[in-house]
Parts: sequence; C-alpha cells; structure tokens
Amino acid sequence: MSCTLADCCSSIDYGFTQSSSDEAVGPHFLRITDIDSESIDWDSVPYCEASLEESNRYSLSSGDIVVARTGASTGNSRYIDSPGGAVFASYLVRLKPRPGVNSRYLSYVLKSARWKHYVSSIANSKSAQPNMSASAMGGFSFNIHLLSEQQAIAEVLGALDDKIAANRKLITTTLDLVQALHDQLSGSGEVTSTLYTNVAEVGGGATPKTRVPEYWDGNIRWASPTDITALEAPYLHDTSRHITQTGLDSCSSPLYPAGSILMTSRATIGAFAVAQEPTAVNQGFIVLIPKREELRWWLLHDMTGRVKEFENRANGATFLELSKRVFRTMEFNLPPEVQLRRFDESACALHEHAISLGQESQTLASLRDTLLPALMDGTIRVKDAETHVEEVL
Repeated sequence: MSCTLADCCSSIDYGFTQSSSDEAVGPHFLRITDIDSESIDWDSVPYCEASLEESNRYSLSSGDIVVARTGASTGNSRYIDSPGGAVFASYLVRLKPRPGVNSRYLSYVLKSARWKHYVSSIANSKSAQPNMSASAMGGFSFNIHLLSEQQAIAEVLGALDDKIAANRKLITTTLDLVQALHDQLSGSGEVTSTLYTNVAEVGGGATPKTRVPEYWDGNIRWASPTDITALEAPYLHDTSRHITQTGLDSCSSPLYPAGSILMTSRATIGAFAVAQEPTAVNQGFIVLIPKREELRWWLLHDMTGRVKEFENRANGATFLELSKRVFRTMEFNLPPEVQLRRFDESACALHEHAISLGQESQTLASLRDTLLPALMDGTIRVKDAETHVEEVL
C-alpha cells in the first residue's frame, strides 16, 4: 500500500531556535551535528535555556524521529530512544509516527535508497545550500508494510543496531578504563619527565596535487582529519581517499607504518587514531612513531588527556594549529619501566578487545545495510533475514 510520510505521522514539526551551552542551563539541545554518527551520545549533547512551555513544545520522546533539514547532511535521520527530556534545534525536523505505524520501522524507511533519492531531488533543486522543508518531507511517498510486517522488520534490523550500540558502550567503557589506569600511574609521583622526541619519531604530512589524476585513486591510504573525527574509536582501518605510489612520491608525507599514532593538529586539535594499516596523512596531523612497542598506548593516552593543553599552545590567524616545532618542545610523564610494562600488558589486552568489538560492529552494520533494502522491497522474507541475523548474534 502506498502512503506519504505525512500520512504516517501525527505531526511534522520544526525545532527550537536557541543558543547552545556547555553548562547545564536547561534540557539537552539536540543539533544536526549530534545525529551525524551511528547513535546519539547524549553525554556530548549541549544544553540550552528553555521555558517550561518551550520545553514541552520542543521535547523529544522515545519513538520520535529527527531529520536534518539543511546543509550537507540534509535528510539524515535518527531514531530517538530515551532522550531524557531533551529538545531539538531549529535545523532539525521532528516526526511523530501515528498509532498503527511502527516508529522504528519508519526510521528504517528513512535509511532506504528511495528516501535518499527523494532527498537528493528536493534538497539540491533550489539553492547552492541543500535544504528541505517539513512539508517536502511529508510529501515523500513509499510502499508501507502491514503493521505485523513493520514490527518484524524493525525487530530484525533493530537487533543488529542494538548489538552495535551495546558494542559501542563496551568500547567506550574499555577506553575509559585504560585512560584511568594511565592517569593513575601518571599522577603517582614516581614518573620522570621527558620530551616526546626522546621516545618517538615526530612527523607530519602533505597533500599530492589534486589536479594530477595520476596521484589519486591508488591503493595507498591517505588520511585527512575528517577520517579521524568520524571514528567512534581510535583505530583507523581505512581512509576515504587513496593515493598512488606516484602521488606519495610527489609529496612530503611518509607512508607511516601500522601502529603510528595520528593526532589532528589544525582546526580540530586533538582527535586521535592508531593506524591499523600503513597510512600517509595530509598536513593537518602530527604523527608519532614510538621507538618501542610498549610506549604506544601510554603515548596515546597521555596525549588524549592533554587536548586542552595542546589547544592552548596552538596559534594561527585563519585557524588554530599546534605546530610540530612547539610539540617537539613539550614534555610528558613516563612511569618506571616495570610499571610501563604492566600498563602496556593491560592496555594491549583492552585495546585488542575494543578493536575486536569494532570489527564485529562493522560486520553487523554491513549485514544490516544489505538486509534493509531487501526487506523493504520484499526480495527477502523476514524469516530468512532472521536466520542471517541469528548466525551473527
């Protein structure tokens, strides 16, 4: 049966125009940037001032769906679960599904190729800045399943997303534990101060000329800061762009070995990843190659805890940048050898666990993205999809 998005919703509403605050001055204030990743990290969502009337009008409830209505992420959506009284910002649109429509099923409809094609045809048709009105969203037409089928599809795909979310929480807990171990040792009073350059090679990167086709689309990973800021855990397996050997030879970036620590050093300062494969980088990085294996995780967690200090040491007229020259003068705390080895033993095991969880989540996400269109167009039965899901969960 064909219907429109407006048919499926009791309301489609614009959000709240207000300034965000890092201080807890009111409810959480959900913005476009907060729905860019796979799930909403409510701990990182800012706050805003709002009267009781405004809070009630713009509040989010479990089962709501929010959709970005402007910018490069126009059409991106997120299913809301346990928002805790949050409100949503004006560049988002809130959908409230009607009774008789499974809200999680509807959220998967808004991940479909049909929705993405519709968004592209609307959002890019009127101005250079992509945008889409609430009424245009409501005009989206699709074939809706019976309620029993909606629930079954939502349960199958939701089981995968729930496991991915659980893995994400475990990864966060694991990283927090390693950071706590580091901080405990670093503040023990038994440390010695030394320069980063005494324990690691410190380098940077460069960009091959973009107008030379022979430099691009090869098999060499080439990282930009957006590759790092998009990560949910500090492990870089691949990059969005690749270069050729000729492109690498043409620029001043080395091919850094697996295990190198990548830190973004301009604009966004202090996003981190450990390269899981040999990787070149652009000029927006400071890269450390530890001189000893047991220093890798200590260095990563030392730097992770010093982002504010790095930002304070940065300068620049157009955008802030922490230069390699300044970084090379900075000291950090190193524990006694016995404690360093004990830390490394624990950190290695915990990071290997986190990497394994992340790889499992990538497998689950790939299966979800394969099943979604097949379930929506009926090329696979729900029972068959359930069998595939049971095999991986």
